[in-house]
Amino acid sequence: MQKDTPHSFHIPVMGLAFSIDTPLKVARFGISSVASLSDDALLEHTRQHYSQLYQKPFIPISQKEEDYRAKRVTAFLNLVDAIVKEQLQELRQQEFTPGSDLSKYFTLLPDASPLRAKYDVMLQTTDTQQKLALQQQLRGALVAGSIDVNIMTKLDRVNYAKDGQPLPQEYTDALAALRGFARSTVRSSVVFSAGMNMRLYGYLEQFPCFCPNQAGELEKKVTIKVSDYRSALVQGKIMAKKGIWVSEFRIESGLNCGGHAFATDGYLIGPILEEFRQNRQALQEELYGLFSTALANKGIPLPPQKPSQRLTVQGGIGTAQEDLFLHEYYGVDATGWGTPFLLVPEATTVDDPTLQQLVKATQDDLYLSPISPLGVPFNALRGTSSEKQKLDRMERGKPGSPCEKKHLVSNTEFTDEPICTASRKYQRRKLAQLQAQQLAPDVYEAEEAKVLAKECLCDGLATSALLLFNMTKKAANKAVTICPGPNLAYFSGIFKLQEMVDHIYGRFNVRNSTYRPHMFINELKMYVDYWKNKHNEQLEELTEKQLKYLQTFRNNLLEGIRYYKKLLPSLFNDHLEQQAIMLDELLDAEDQLTFFKLKQALAV
Repeated sequence: MQKDTPHSFHIPVMGLAFSIDTPLKVARFGISSVASLSDDALLEHTRQHYSQLYQKPFIPISQKEEDYRAKRVTAFLNLVDAIVKEQLQELRQQEFTPGSDLSKYFTLLPDASPLRAKYDVMLQTTDTQQKLALQQQLRGALVAGSIDVNIMTKLDRVNYAKDGQPLPQEYTDALAALRGFARSTVRSSVVFSAGMNMRLYGYLEQFPCFCPNQAGELEKKVTIKVSDYRSALVQGKIMAKKGIWVSEFRIESGLNCGGHAFATDGYLIGPILEEFRQNRQALQEELYGLFSTALANKGIPLPPQKPSQRLTVQGGIGTAQEDLFLHEYYGVDATGWGTPFLLVPEATTVDDPTLQQLVKATQDDLYLSPISPLGVPFNALRGTSSEKQKLDRMERGKPGSPCEKKHLVSNTEFTDEPICTASRKYQRRKLAQLQAQQLAPDVYEAEEAKVLAKECLCDGLATSALLLFNMTKKAANKAVTICPGPNLAYFSGIFKLQEMVDHIYGRFNVRNSTYRPHMFINELKMYVDYWKNKHNEQLEELTEKQLKYLQTFRNNLLEGIRYYKKLLPSLFNDHLEQQAIMLDELLDAEDQLTFFKLKQALAV
């Protein structure tokens, strides 16, 4: 059975490439991370690269093979699992010398860790026999970080046979990825993100590894990324009724995160965590009742002990104080630190030109963009090579991308089979349609801009790894899209793994000198701006439904502000100056919402 990892944070999935090999970089130090299973071609390239690097046999899995997508996922994960196990075994053979990876394992641990305390005792011990005994105990206590995987539930493309007929549903992208994970040797979690997929959730029942085994253990676990308590309750009940236990609810800020931003209706991360804090035990009990009934109906014995259910949070965390408060006040089991790790080559995979852009990025360079073909706001960086490629194609009169991977196909406006809105095929047709409508110049320009804003994320988010692996030759395939969260503005530099981990645990500071409001305020400001933009978009033709949405959104924000005002003493203890600063920021946000309320009333 996989032991609990010794760290109180994890590295979330980032793009396609940026955390694809993170387990191979950090798992041996006990740090858990998440790799995306969205791009099977990238998984195959990564497997090829590391097979060569570690002198492992590599047998390519062709797209012509039946079920190639699932097979690629399994082969990739099996390789990563094998290498991490070897890395850990090699670690156990090392000496406790300064600078060794074995010593690094323990110096990375949080100060409060019992293992770290034992390591410190070992260093101070002068008796040779006692020192050797402690060293053996420490070697035996080494645990690798979890090799978790992410499946974005919305990316569930139907695939087609050579004759053009759709393949059975088990060959859709998400189901094939799940099957590949289930058949692999890793004992870890699959993280479902981006909402519900009933077809995918139902498919879990096909694999015994997601149900308790004879020892009552879960060989593979389910984690669901959620935006609020209601989402956790609904999805948890769906799973429990199938006999599937949700081992972790991973709460992520709707806007203060990297990549796709799934905004709530004005619900802020603090009040969301408060609801979990108050109802966590009740949630677990309700789900366990449904889970027990489902197992009984299937003839599966209940585990001798009630399975644990972790609560974690991620999105915009930037200081050790914030991290500690989330653990101590809300009782979360771990926190997710994503964007800052893009600046740590020991942990993530970012090509050097893009890395240098990240180092220099300011708040003005980071924005909530419309570039995703899914039509969901997407946190992005200005001036990337992918953006430049897009603009160059527009200037040459050839807008859009070739669209070879087709992972984000969703539009059937002009075709029977879905195509991607970032593709050349779609954009040519859409622009021709707009031109035929003889729209007013300003209206046409606005509609044209919406069409041309889309970028090929399938290629852009995968390219960084291919560049570093030296696996891309064509200039057209060297454009990189990257998706940092707004939190990047407060970090400037390239950091060592030790430095970033020490920052998380309050032993070092890697932040730049830019003034950084508390993570709760940063998110609040983003939501206020988001609400104002939605308001202005709809101001000319405000329907009753839109008005109700805006009012509800605004009321939820104001309720969140009231919550934070009451939280201030707990948040900063006796630090009255910090309380005063945050109170001013809360009042400013409140004033903005009040001003727009008057403007809204006039519009009605």
